[in-house]
Amino acid sequence: MAYFGQLFYFNAERMNMWIVYGIGFLAQLCFSARLVNQWILSEKKNKVQTPTLFWQLSLLGAILFFVYGYLRKDLSIMIGQALIYYIYFRNLQLQGQWKPSNIFFKIAVILSPILITAYLVFYSDLNWSRLFTGDNIAIWLVILGTIGQIIYTGRFVYQWWYSEQHDESSLPWGFWIMSLTGSVIIFTYACFRTDPVLLSAHFFGGIVYIRNLFIIHKSRKKAKA
Repeated sequence: MAYFGQLFYFNAERMNMWIVYGIGFLAQLCFSARLVNQWILSEKKNKVQTPTLFWQLSLLGAILFFVYGYLRKDLSIMIGQALIYYIYFRNLQLQGQWKPSNIFFKIAVILSPILITAYLVFYSDLNWSRLFTGDNIAIWLVILGTIGQIIYTGRFVYQWWYSEQHDESSLPWGFWIMSLTGSVIIFTYACFRTDPVLLSAHFFGGIVYIRNLFIIHKSRKKAKA
């Protein structure tokens, strides 16, 4: 009887992990789709493009990825998504695409942070101190992941500043350099963390970041000529 109880518990744990990974991969699907869309448009125009869909998918992906970070007890993921959320929203405003957005999309974007915050404050049983210490994850690994997330998140802070300066939403050269740098660090972090979601996302992302740098270099060369 005890054997069957342990077997049921083990299967339930596996099922829970599949659900957690499912949320993570769904978030990365949003992030990957934004990159693919941006990449295809950039290849067609032979110049780096910043489509509206990029920011819409970013917002949806950030919500899902924050939830994934919480379920995985991964502080670096949670910090990264929380810091970047407004910048996605602001870019939609800079493109003049927030007001014409679908009403259900607007409700999801506005209510999700409020509901998540309320849950964390009033209902969450997560021991926050264990995100830094204890058997959850080594402190040096937390630091490595956080550094990667700071650089990776900082690319959007830089992009936001650049876009505000030029009064239009764009993805400049520095954005892709920071994307590639942060992605390499997070990929290394994911290897130690054995996180399939982060591994697959940053492997694919690195390819797109490098390609965008080549497109920018090519367009600059063409402009000079």
